[in-house]
Order: sequence, then C-alpha cells, then structure tokens
Amino acid sequence: MQKDSNLEKVRHSLAHLMAMAITSKHPEVKLGIGPTIENGFYYDFDFSEAGHSPTEENLPKLENFICELIKQDIKFAKEEISAEKAKEIFANQPFKLELIDELEKSGAKISIYKSGNFTDLCAGPHIESAKEIDPDAFKLTKVAGAYWKGSEKNKMLTRIYGVAFSTKQELEDYLKMMEEAEKRDHRKLGKELELFMISEEVGKGLPLWLPNGAFIRRKLEDYMYQKELENDYKYVYTPVLAHKRLYETSGHLAHYKDDMYSPIDIEGEEYYLKPMNCPHHHMIYKHGQMSYKDLPLKLAEFGLVHRFERSGVLIGLIRARAFTQNDSHIYCKKDQLKNELIEVLKLFKEVYDDFNIADFWYRLSLPDFKNEEKYGDIKDKKMWEESAEVAEQALKEFGVKYEKGEGEATFYGPKIDVQTKNVLGKEDTIATVQVDFYSAKKFDLNFINEKGEKEHPVIIHRAIMGSFDRFFAFLTEKTGGNFPVWLSPIQAIIIPVGEKFNDYGEKVLAGLKLASIRVEIDKSNETLGKKIRINKTKKIPYLLVVGEKEETEKTVSVNARDKKDQEILPLEKFIEKILKEITEKK
Repeated sequence: MQKDSNLEKVRHSLAHLMAMAITSKHPEVKLGIGPTIENGFYYDFDFSEAGHSPTEENLPKLENFICELIKQDIKFAKEEISAEKAKEIFANQPFKLELIDELEKSGAKISIYKSGNFTDLCAGPHIESAKEIDPDAFKLTKVAGAYWKGSEKNKMLTRIYGVAFSTKQELEDYLKMMEEAEKRDHRKLGKELELFMISEEVGKGLPLWLPNGAFIRRKLEDYMYQKELENDYKYVYTPVLAHKRLYETSGHLAHYKDDMYSPIDIEGEEYYLKPMNCPHHHMIYKHGQMSYKDLPLKLAEFGLVHRFERSGVLIGLIRARAFTQNDSHIYCKKDQLKNELIEVLKLFKEVYDDFNIADFWYRLSLPDFKNEEKYGDIKDKKMWEESAEVAEQALKEFGVKYEKGEGEATFYGPKIDVQTKNVLGKEDTIATVQVDFYSAKKFDLNFINEKGEKEHPVIIHRAIMGSFDRFFAFLTEKTGGNFPVWLSPIQAIIIPVGEKFNDYGEKVLAGLKLASIRVEIDKSNETLGKKIRINKTKKIPYLLVVGEKEETEKTVSVNARDKKDQEILPLEKFIEKILKEITEKK
C-alpha cells in the first residue's frame, strides 16, 4: 500500500507509464508534458501523425495496459545529461526539443527518466519501482483538448487525465464524490431546471438567463439591495464602456489589457468595454468636493462588466465573458479603515448565514515585493505594510480564523478573500475585500480634513456575492438545485388526483396566491404517479395533492421535497408553515 507522503511520486510515475503505453502502441505520437495535478495527473499527446486520437471509450483498455506495465515491476532511473545528448534522444519529438532549448537558455540542469524502454525528459521525482503503485487505486477519467503551453496560438494537443490515490477505498470515495458533483454541476442543472443557456449564435461565455434563473437572480439582487441600503450604501449606475483615458489613469490598460476587449472606435477615439466598476465610481466620488463629514461614502452598483476570458477556461456562469458584480467602493479616512473593514466582515457573516453557508474561512492576501509588475505602486512599501496590518487587525478584532497568502495581493493593495469548498472539494473564492491606497492618488481623489487641508481617502473594494452569476452557480451546486423556499421560482404546485378535483385545486391555488405564495396547478391528463414524478424533477419545495378527502376536509396532502412521508394539513396550517419558512429563509 502506497503511503500518502509518496503519492505525488506515484501520480507522476503513472503519467510516465501512460506515455509509455501510448508510445508502444503509437510510436509516431509526439509527446508534450505529463505533470501531476490535484488528485491525479495528465499527459499531453499529438496524435496527428497517428491518424486518430483515443476516445474515452478507449480508456479502460489503456488502463489495463498500464496495469500490465505495473505488474512488470518497471524501474524508474534518473540521469542528468547534456543538452546535446538530450536533443539526440528526442530528435523526433518537437515539443521536447522546445523544452530542451528553454532549459539550455536558462542554464538549468537537464535530466531524463528511463523506465523500461521508455525515456522521458523530466526533473522528477519518481518512485523507484512500479510495484509501489496499487493498480486498483488509479483510474483514467477523461480525454480533452489542450493547447500546447496553454496558448491558443499553439497547436491543440490531446490531454488524457487520470486520478490516483493511496488505496482503492480512497479512489472509490473520490469517484463517488465526483459522481455527486456531476449531478450538482450548475451547467447540468441549469439545463434541467431551465435556469440559463449559452447560445453559439450569441457567443461563448455570454449567458442568457431563462425565466426561472432570472427570477432567482432578481431575488438575489433584491436581497442584496435591501441589505446594503440598511448598511448605508448609496446606489449608482454607470455605463458599460468608457474612454481609454479612464483606464489609462486607473492602470487597467497597463496591467490588464490582455483581459480587456479590443477598443471600439467612436468618432476617431478609443473606448473600451468596462472590465471593472471602480474607475467609474471614482469619477462619481470626484463629482463634488468631499468633506471628512461626508465619509465614509459607500457607493454600490450591480455593475455589468466584460472580460476577455479565453474559450478554454470558460465554465458556465463561473467563468464567463459578461457578468454582473455585486460591487461597492467605500471611501473613508485612514482612521475609519479598520472599523469599515469590520463592518464589511459583519455583512459577510449576515449574508452567508441567510444562505446557510457555514463552511467558509478567510485568507489575508499579501504582496510579493519582488514582483513589481503585478501591482500598481509596490514601491511604496510602507503603504502596503500599513494597509496589510490594518486588515489583519480587523480580522483579529472580528474574531475569525484566517490564513495568509503570500504574493496573492491584487493590483490595488492587500485583500481579504472569503474561501470555501466547492462540490469538487476544491477551494474556491466566493467574495473579496481589497484595501486601496493607490487609486485615490491616481485619480486625485480627496476630501477636506478637519484641518481644512486636502487629503486622499482610503478605498475599500468590496463584493459580498462576488458576481451574481458566480454566486448563483455556487448556490445551485451547493443546494443541488433544491433552492430554499424563499428563492424557489415555484414554491408549491397543486396536483389534483383527477379532473373532477380541478375546481378544488383552483380554490387552493387562489388561497395560496392570496398569501403571496408562488404556486401553480398541474391539470394535465397524466396519471397521478406520472405528475408527481415529473414535478419532483423540477425540485419544487412542495407538491400538494388534492382529491376527494382533501376537498371534503378542506386540507391538502403535503409532499415536501426533503421528506419521504406526506402529511395532511388544513390549508391554513400549510400556509402558516410555508410563510414561516419564507420569513426564516429556509
């Protein structure tokens, strides 16, 4: 049995064994790279000279071949060689030759690993022998396309993925989790529940919200709007494009141009689609002369932004080219900064409690002072250190646990990220708070302080839900599409046992509507069993069956989504029950 401490070596070695298996069957194949990744490994191949590429249907055969290699107890031996020797060995491997040239130019050592009759360019490390691999603890999972070195300018290769663990049980647990994750995938549920769609005619990464999804999103917006009004935020609207000089001043053109769309020519001048809301908000702040008495000023917007995400990284609503941010910028004095950060942390907690999100934590992202190009003004080391210190004080005073992420700060300054685990068990960021001493100087934002002098404010960039799109995707996967009652587009559906009970069903419908409950009635000609099965797939919180007994007793048979047994309740009691759940946001 393989120890966990050695698992990375096992995964790396499996990538080599896969390449060995492929090249033995297809000696003309060109090899890319085969690194380890979280939970597994992959290898990139160019099958263009082979005439065909493997499909996922071929993976079991490839697995069996790898298992045969494991049984042969193949050894892994490292050897350092010269660039000249490496070029001889890989003379027919163009991708390897490219890597060798890069290693030679950098002055790095060049090493190969030999395993049986297979040789690969690799720094390692690897296990000593294939017998260290449990053949029952790995699985090849999928075949995908991948550009060489991740660039669309390069050739498209075939990438074969695999997963590997220390034991068969760990593998089975992982596969079970993946199966559940697949069921919860927001793209799958988005189609099944008619939440959103992607149209090729509209374009990749540009979601279209269908009525059900649009309803939930609007409820999210209404919720945040009310929350922010209660916390003294002031709402603004800004256009989706701006003159290039705005983004020159903000630094976006210098640092984020590759993530922005090409300029639009308007009367001979260049305009850009808005990648972020902050520069627009800064101009609103600058509209009038501010006094210290006006601060803190909290500007909020549900701002539509556009970013040039490459097609290979687009993931439904999680990574899109157009999305709406739950954005806000707080302009405050330096001595207000800590308190405002604490208030933001409080708001995070309130919101996530309402959405039953408990498994989250914080990360304080700090700068890498050696990487100047990444930041707006890293040379002002004192400013960064002071702002990071205040952010850490806020976390401590709020009384939450946090970790530090060295080198993960953003363009503006240090930030606090809200982290959670997605359905794949991977860490994900759902919200962020950024401290910004930089932008006020760039835009010459100021206020008149207590001494009658001009002073730059500190800016907090804050997004509680991040983007509504991404938060919606997260919520869809977290709930498996079983949205809480208050968010559900349809909260209850009435199912008459037969046509003659439609009239009573209509009376129940009217009573529920009068109580402002979102309800529909299914008067289709299907059998009762089929109507129940169909409506359960829609993940409606309550199915209300009505027949002779219910009509006589003025009751409804309540089939709750999360319960196996049904209960019979007077209509008034059911209304009380569901209204309580809506109020309590269950």
